[in-house]
Amino acid sequence: QVQLVESGGGLVQAGNSLRLSCGASGRTFSAYHMGWFRQAPGKEREFVAAINWTGANTYYTAYADSVKGRFTISRDNAKNTAYLQMNSLKPEDTAVYYCAAKLGRPDYSGDPSMWNYWGQGTQVTVSS
Repeated sequence: QVQLVESGGGLVQAGNSLRLSCGASGRTFSAYHMGWFRQAPGKEREFVAAINWTGANTYYTAYADSVKGRFTISRDNAKNTAYLQMNSLKPEDTAVYYCAAKLGRPDYSGDPSMWNYWGQGTQVTVSS
């Protein structure tokens, strides 16, 4: 099992940047697929980005269309940490952001039910 703890959320003005971090416990972090999801009030949880392990030291990244070109997902296996760099933030990016992890097959569907482990979430608020 893995435990996930997010940090880095906050209040920013539109156009600014934030970097979210997701610290993970466990000794096999490098084999986990890692993802970021978000949930705005009154909306369903939605996929933001994923960095999927494809074997050896190779990873594949995927993004929701709404964040492509603005957000970057990355990971540092030596630190057991995944990151979400968010640039050019917009008010519609306001949500609670959740870190997720899974083993086994990578998920390319963006379906939250495919992910096994979740953090507690961190609030991101973008003011106009």
